[in-house]
Amino acid sequence: MKLVGFNFTKINLEKKSSDLKDLKINTGIDISEITEANSDIFKSSDKLIAIKFEYNIKYEKNIATLNFFGNLVVSLEPEQAKDILKQWKKKKMPDEFRLNIFNIILRKSSLKALQFEEELNLPPHIPLPSFRPPEKKE
Repeated sequence: MKLVGFNFTKINLEKKSSDLKDLKINTGIDISEITEANSDIFKSSDKLIAIKFEYNIKYEKNIATLNFFGNLVVSLEPEQAKDILKQWKKKKMPDEFRLNIFNIILRKSSLKALQFEEELNLPPHIPLPSFRPPEKKE
């Protein structure tokens, strides 16, 4: 599987409160559509699959929400593409394909989310690396 294209179509951000007491952060990915895509530019024996997604970050209790809507296009072998489109008719996806797609969405969306979290003065939704003092040896 090769990533051919990725873009955001809509981004919603809303900060309702600065009270971070009892903060819980929930994230979720929703795939709303998987279709075959056509391209005059991309010439290959592979098939193109277009995927519409939504990535949500909720700062509970009603502190903030970040919603990312977008599309991605991947190139797959024809048999694999056929199988994925067939399974999607039942709103299912092969596990390996689902994991790859979710990882792409998570990686691209999380980078964008971190920028907005900084601007909205929200804590990052994922742990960032940090330095710690060395452990003392006895």
